[in-house]
Amino acid sequence: MHTSIKKLLITHHPNQPELHQAVMSIYNDIEEFYFSNAAYREHKVLEQLLEPDRIIRFRVAWEDDNHEIQVNRGWRIQYQNILGPYKGGIRFSPDVNEGVLKFLGFEQCFKNALTNLPIGGAKGGADFDPKGKSEKEIRRFCWAFIEELRKYIGTNIDVPAGDMGVGVREIGYMYGHFIKLDKEFTGALTGKGTNFGGSAGREQATGHGCVYFLESMLDVHQDDLANKKVVISGSGNVALHAAEKCLEKGAKVFSLSDREGFIHFKQGLNQELLDTIKELKLIHRGRLKNWADKHKAVEFFKKRKPWGLPCHIALPCATQNEIGVGDMKELINNKVRAICEGANMPLTAQAEELVLSSPVLYGPGKAANAGGVAVSVLEQAQNAQHMVWPLEKVDKELQQIMLDIHGRCIENNPPQNGKLNYKRGANLWAFKKIADTLVTYGIK
Repeated sequence: MHTSIKKLLITHHPNQPELHQAVMSIYNDIEEFYFSNAAYREHKVLEQLLEPDRIIRFRVAWEDDNHEIQVNRGWRIQYQNILGPYKGGIRFSPDVNEGVLKFLGFEQCFKNALTNLPIGGAKGGADFDPKGKSEKEIRRFCWAFIEELRKYIGTNIDVPAGDMGVGVREIGYMYGHFIKLDKEFTGALTGKGTNFGGSAGREQATGHGCVYFLESMLDVHQDDLANKKVVISGSGNVALHAAEKCLEKGAKVFSLSDREGFIHFKQGLNQELLDTIKELKLIHRGRLKNWADKHKAVEFFKKRKPWGLPCHIALPCATQNEIGVGDMKELINNKVRAICEGANMPLTAQAEELVLSSPVLYGPGKAANAGGVAVSVLEQAQNAQHMVWPLEKVDKELQQIMLDIHGRCIENNPPQNGKLNYKRGANLWAFKKIADTLVTYGIK
C-alpha cells in the first residue's frame, strides 16, 4: 500500500481492523488503475473516499420492562452521497461499534455503485442486543432510536433499511413513530411491510439475489445448481431465503447456523422444515438448538461451523470474518465448487487470499448480496409514484439487476486459468464509477 494512503488509514482510523481489511481488499485490486490515472491522483480520489462525509453518534435511552432506564449508543455513518442519497441498513447487535459500521458503510459505497442505481453509501445501528428482549422492549428501543435518527434522514438525503437484528417488525416500529413525529408519509425508510408502503419481494431479495448471482457464475463456467450440495451459514433473513431459492432451483441444502452452532440436515432441508425454521427465527426469534432437539432427522453441533461438511456450494450468510484459513482449507479439500457471499466480508483476509489462489469460484458480497439494496430502491420508486408493483414484476427486475451486476464484474476482466476473478472485476467497476463522478464534481 502506498505510504500516504497507509498513513491516512492508520492515523485517521486507528484500531478499526474491519475497516482496514475492507480497504486493503479493494486497494489491492485498484492500485495500478488508480495511480495510472492523473485525474484521480490530482483529485486525491482515494484519500477522499477513505473519509466518511460525516459520522453521527447519539445516545439511545429507553425503559425496559422492569422500569429501569437503559442507555445504548446509536450511529449513522453517512459515507458518501456522490452517486445519490445515502443508502444502507441499520444493524442492532451487541457487536456493533463505530469501526464495524465504517467498514460496512465503506463496502456499501462500492456495492451500491455496482447496482448502477442512483444511491450513495451509508450504514447505521446500535449496540443493542434484541436477543432475550420482550416485544415491548424492542418497540420502546426502536422508538427511542428513530427519535434521534430522524433528524438526519429523508427521501432525498438518507434512506435507511433493515440489516442484522432489524427486520420488518423493527422497521415498522421505527417508521410508525417517524410518521407520527414528522406527520408525513414518505419513503424515508425501506424494508417496510407490504401493508404500509413496502415492496413485495424486499424481504427475500438479498437471499434470492445471492442465488441468482451464483447461477450466473455457474452458467458462465458451464455448470448449474441442480442436485448440488449446498452448505449455508446463518439463519436470518438472508440465509433462510437463500436456502429457499436453492431448494427451488433443485439444489440440496445441508446446514443453517446461529451463534450457538449449526444444524446438519442429514437428508437435506425441505420446504416444510424451512417453513418451521422461518417461523422460529423471523417471528419468534428462537434458537436453532431448541428446534433441533425436537427433530430426529437433524443433528446440532454446538459452537461449530458448517464448513467441514462436504459440499459443492458454500453460502456464508452470517457475519463478517466467519470463514478463516482453516475453514477455507476444509472447503477446498472437500472440493467445493463455488463460494458466494450472502454476508458482508465473511472471509478473513487470509481466507480470501487462499480462495483467490484456488480453482474455486468466488462471488464477493458487494456483488452477490446487492439484491437487498437494489429492491430497496425499487421500493423507493414505488413510494415516489404512489404505486404497488406485483411480486412477479419485482422479482423480474431483481433477476435483471443481478444479471447486470454479474456482467459488470466480468466486463474487461478476462478469465485467468479458467476462472473469472469476480472480486477484482467488482472492485474495479465500482471504483471507476465513483472516481469518475468525483472527478467531475471537483472537490466534493
